[in-house]
Amino acid sequence: MSDLDLLTRSLARNVKHWRAERGFTLDALAGRAGVSRGMLIQIEQARTNPSIGTVVKIGDALGVSITTLLDYEQGPKVRIVPAEAAVRLWHTEAGSYNRLLAGTEAPGPLELWDWRLEPGDGSESDAHPQGTVELLHVTAGELTLVVDGAAHRVPAGASVSFEANVPHAYRNDGDTAVEMTMTVSVPFEH
Repeated sequence: MSDLDLLTRSLARNVKHWRAERGFTLDALAGRAGVSRGMLIQIEQARTNPSIGTVVKIGDALGVSITTLLDYEQGPKVRIVPAEAAVRLWHTEAGSYNRLLAGTEAPGPLELWDWRLEPGDGSESDAHPQGTVELLHVTAGELTLVVDGAAHRVPAGASVSFEANVPHAYRNDGDTAVEMTMTVSVPFEH
């Protein structure tokens, strides 16, 4: 079975599980996530490979991390993720990418990301649920972080935290690659 098939089946199983755990109907989850009922049905039947944006919206609506939605192993409390198992969820032809390194429920979703942004590249994000916080540490280049329309320059060696319940974007306006590590904490709202 390919990695993509494994992820599609894991996503199907886990969305069904967490939807039942939260007591949501398909319509309720569709409304909370801003995703069509038809898309949810296709996801739960492992008939589609949704965009990362769709998976993020579903995770936010369920109050679980992307890691949990894509996890294909239920097991012990200690989970080591080998370097080659980090999931690359976004990339550009220029070579920019992000990788989900690890995640857990603590008590809401908590995710650790590795990002690379090539010169001129950027990635936009919709607002996350109220109470979501992101922490970033730039290890190379200079990040332009745009939060609710305001641009902030974050040079290598610097860290930044912000409330991510507003639209935000990560940009590389410089001429060398930006490398950064990001942690996202999303509260679970019952």
